[in-house]
Parts: sequence; structure tokens; C-alpha cells
Amino acid sequence: MASHKEIYNDQSFLYEEMINRQPDLTEVIKEIKPFKGLDVLDLGAGSGRLSSFIAPEAKSILCTDISRSMLDLLNEKLKNNNTNPNWTTLVADHRELPIEDSSVDLVISGWSISYLANSGNVDGNKNLEIILKEIARVLRPNGSIIILETLGTGTETPNPPEFLKEYYSLLENKHKFSHRWIRTDYKFSNTMEAKKNTEFFFGPDLARKIDENQWSTVPECAGIWWKHM
Repeated sequence: MASHKEIYNDQSFLYEEMINRQPDLTEVIKEIKPFKGLDVLDLGAGSGRLSSFIAPEAKSILCTDISRSMLDLLNEKLKNNNTNPNWTTLVADHRELPIEDSSVDLVISGWSISYLANSGNVDGNKNLEIILKEIARVLRPNGSIIILETLGTGTETPNPPEFLKEYYSLLENKHKFSHRWIRTDYKFSNTMEAKKNTEFFFGPDLARKIDENQWSTVPECAGIWWKHM
């Protein structure tokens, strides 16, 4: 089974086909921070899961990711959606953003910071501190941060992976983020399609659950953490 890094670099279209089966999060994000007319940074933008609905309304959106392949796919998606040419893509590490101080109104990051901030990474807590300082640096006064992360795939209620619990606790207790959870289920035509389009990323355990439950819709929970500066 390929690592997530390998998938992001070499199987970006397969990944995009999977996440396309999730619900539109436009209204969920707007409830926290309306983004019309704002300068937005999508941190770890991937293939544009969030950028695709933010770009049409934002003043500008800068999409950073460590994978050039994912950003190339994002570019194609936004072009095909006839979005105004208000976006820029940039290969960058979250811990060292080549972005000017006080230059954006909203930083949003989906399913990305966790790769650097989880407890399985020896520098996880240190990385989180650095990333949050970089976010604070590039935000304008009264700017906002929104972070989305997994609370479990193949589960109908939150069941976060053990290696992410400390990260989430730090966001809530040390850094004083507000938080809530939502469902981000993957909807497929049938069980076979559900298994085919998720096993490559989530592995055989989820594939077995799909078979056992005959799921065509694969349940997933996601957490949202936000903070207004």
C-alpha cells in the first residue's frame, strides 16, 4: 500500500476522485467566517477540496502545498470551473511560508497540519507551535484561522485516531480554538465502488468494514477548529 505522500505525488487523480464524493462544505465554512472579498491562504490545499468553493468569492486565494502534483491538479480544476484568475499556487512547507507579514484575512487548512503535528512525529508539538506562529504572522489584524482534520473514517460518531488526540487537545486547551464536528461521508453508487475508491488511501481495515456493512456511503467524521485573532 502506497504512503499518503506517495499518493499525493503519484496518484493525485485517484485521490481527487475519492474526495469528490464528500459533501460541499461552503455553508459550514461561511458560518464561521464569510470569505467573500477576502484574501485567503489555503494551507495544504491539495487538489482544491476547499479552494474550489472559496476561489469564486474571495478577493484572492493563495494555495500552498508540499506536492506540486496536487497543485497542478488544483490549477486545472479552477481553470475548468471558469473561476476568476484570482488564485496562485505555491509549493511550500507550513513551517516556513514564503508569504509577507499581515497579508491575508483568512487562513484555512484542511486535513494537512496533522501530518506535522501528530504525536507519531518526534517534533509534533514543536511543529504545531511553529505553524501557528507562521499563521499568526501572515494574518492581518482581526484575521481568522480555520482548521479541519479527521475524527475517524468508517465511524458515524467522532472516534479520532490516538496519534492525533494530543494535537487536538493542544488546539482546544492551550491555543483556545473553538471547535465542533460534522459528517463528511463519501457517497458512492455501490459497495464495490466504495471499496475501490477508498481502500488505496485508508487501507484494508476500512475495506473490510465496507464489505461487512455493505456500505455504498462510507461514514466519516471531521473536526473543525477555529479562532478569530
